[in-house]
Amino acid sequence: MGSAPGVADQVAAAILSFVSSVPRSNENETPIPAEASRKRAVRAAVAAASASGTLALPPGPLGWLTILPELLVVWKIQAQMVADIAGLYGKKHALTQEQMLYCLFRHSASHAVREMVVQVGERMLVKRASIRALKTAARRVGVKVTQRVVAKGVSRWLPVVGAFGVAGYAYYDTAQVARVAMELFERDIDVEHSSATAGDIIDARP
Repeated sequence: MGSAPGVADQVAAAILSFVSSVPRSNENETPIPAEASRKRAVRAAVAAASASGTLALPPGPLGWLTILPELLVVWKIQAQMVADIAGLYGKKHALTQEQMLYCLFRHSASHAVREMVVQVGERMLVKRASIRALKTAARRVGVKVTQRVVAKGVSRWLPVVGAFGVAGYAYYDTAQVARVAMELFERDIDVEHSSATAGDIIDARP
């Protein structure tokens, strides 16, 4: 699989490329967004588990080769889910790269994204990040993801059994992403300008 730092760099580059374009959603605001979001989350978790488990089937060295493609497939499913949950809460037009990074990785790499979205009273403040800040966050996430993958790497040598474990984690991981997204979008959201000062904020409520 190569050195851990090299893999972390590959993961970080994939994350930056991935979040450069926030997916669109066809979902519209609903009077019961929590219930609709939970149903959407279950569909996404099942899809992520299926895709992840299938890609994890090849044992041995071939299993290592599927890791980054597996991550990208799962992240794509999760990102669309986040966009759809934002739509169900009436927030899809305010969805930013920072919010996407926060939703995808808040539960698994909180140190990397916690400063991008902060709670201020009953509202959530999204801090627009510079390219450098996004790269730093992606690198930190990449290191964390790589550590987890290496720790669980033995499953790649166990056909079927390993695939079930990988699929189970993908289901759990997707459910956690959904939880973070719901907690974010159920609140009013303020988004700073990219060159914001302390009082220079865009109100992103629907």
